[in-house]
Amino acid sequence: MTDSRDEPLVLGIETSCDETGVGIVRGTTLLADAIASSVDEHARFGGVVPEVASRAHLEAMVPTIDRALKEAGVTARDLDGIAVTAGPGLAGALLVGVSAAKAYAYALGKPLYGVNHLASHICVDQLEHGALPEPTMALLVSGGHSSLLLSTDITSDVRPMGATIDDAAGEAFDKIARVLNLGFPGGPVIDRYAREGDPDAIAFPRGLTGPRDPAYDFSFSGLKTAVARWIEAKRAAGEEVPVRDVAASFQEAVVDVLTRKAVRACKDEGVDHLMIGGGVAANSRLRALAQERCEAAGIRLRVPRPKLCTDNGAMVAALGAEMVARNRAASSWDLSADSSLPVTEPHVPGHHHDHDHVHEISKENLYS
Repeated sequence: MTDSRDEPLVLGIETSCDETGVGIVRGTTLLADAIASSVDEHARFGGVVPEVASRAHLEAMVPTIDRALKEAGVTARDLDGIAVTAGPGLAGALLVGVSAAKAYAYALGKPLYGVNHLASHICVDQLEHGALPEPTMALLVSGGHSSLLLSTDITSDVRPMGATIDDAAGEAFDKIARVLNLGFPGGPVIDRYAREGDPDAIAFPRGLTGPRDPAYDFSFSGLKTAVARWIEAKRAAGEEVPVRDVAASFQEAVVDVLTRKAVRACKDEGVDHLMIGGGVAANSRLRALAQERCEAAGIRLRVPRPKLCTDNGAMVAALGAEMVARNRAASSWDLSADSSLPVTEPHVPGHHHDHDHVHEISKENLYS
């Protein structure tokens, strides 16, 4: 084991959606995970409003960074690098994070790492279960993404196997929760109601599971429509809607397809590790069914604890620390937020000739 002080100390900033996350990691050890959420400000709109999110990030940024440093018991000077989500996500929200990361990196004379949101969701598992095996299959399910990814090197090689062709799983949860009048966000509340319902009560469709459908892609819009229509028909007939059974049957349709396709991809690719991440990975039924199916197939399942599955700064710091540990190139100062950054780019390296020069100037300016 190396001396932990030799492991890179990295601060990560995550602002892709409505959480301002700041994490501090030393190697694969989590030191601080500070989050300021603007979810309550969005709840009255029933979804995330980009302008509201951007302004909230702006107000929360400095206090959240200060809180994380304090929690970790380190100073900004101790850091070996600053990592930030450069994409994908909401453009305006990403921009706040990228601008803040640049400002801190420049002022402190530290390297800047613009990293990919999805690759960060995979890398966060290192904080829970130690170094990621290579290769690892990852199933990422959140409000904005449902993807199956094969990672042979989290810092440089992440390959998309399949993705959602319409609504992400998280969006479907939000929409069905809204139709059932359960509030926003839908994931946790449907999970709660589903525990008391019968998952076999209603036969909702399993999207893209036919013999001629793409093996690893997901589709949830047909399911969402089917559930909404079923509820409407009940209401039109003046009957009581069995909320718990609807929640359980809907949830079962989602997690059945997710786990079935993930396990199939592992078998097809000869990969014996499956990692599940993203906000919907906090779903208790998804965890249970994945565990059951992975055990049957001889696959090791890795799922971080729920707090690390949702968007957070720790995951960005985890990937940043891995970039430093593997000597990956830092990003250049013209790093920009890219709302549709492809997962095939785990990070955004820079044009490297001016980097040290800029750092030397910045150190002189600020600390002379």
